[in-house]
Amino acid sequence: MKTLRLLLFLSALLALAGLGTVVRAAETANFRGILIAGSNEEGQTDRRLAPYEGNLKRMLPFKSYRFLGEGSASVPVPGRGAMNLGRGHRLELSTDAAGERVRVEVSWPAANLNTGLSLRPGAHTVLGGASGENNEVLAVIFIRQ
Repeated sequence: MKTLRLLLFLSALLALAGLGTVVRAAETANFRGILIAGSNEEGQTDRRLAPYEGNLKRMLPFKSYRFLGEGSASVPVPGRGAMNLGRGHRLELSTDAAGERVRVEVSWPAANLNTGLSLRPGAHTVLGGASGENNEVLAVIFIRQ
């Protein structure tokens, strides 16, 4: 009888441990990236960038901005993922914390950029630095969804 109780207890304990692993593995952080080009040429900023224009002008003070592509990624926390933005640009992502804010390491090989960010849902930042065509500067609006 004691052996049966012990086996039932151990089975329940193993089941709970397995459930905890499944719950942890299901935790993800969703990110979106928008590849843009900033230029000092006169022109109109793409309407798709209107929600970010104020931040863009503070971080990358250009006269106009063009939308070039976008991508998204759901990354396990903790874990790794990647986001293709188009035009040969890709972000490599690594998360290491969970909760309201997620710590994410972002690598943009084409721009030789590596940075760490701590973002809450809905927050965005601008990553910049790659040279584009015709004296443009490429940047990524990076958003935690």
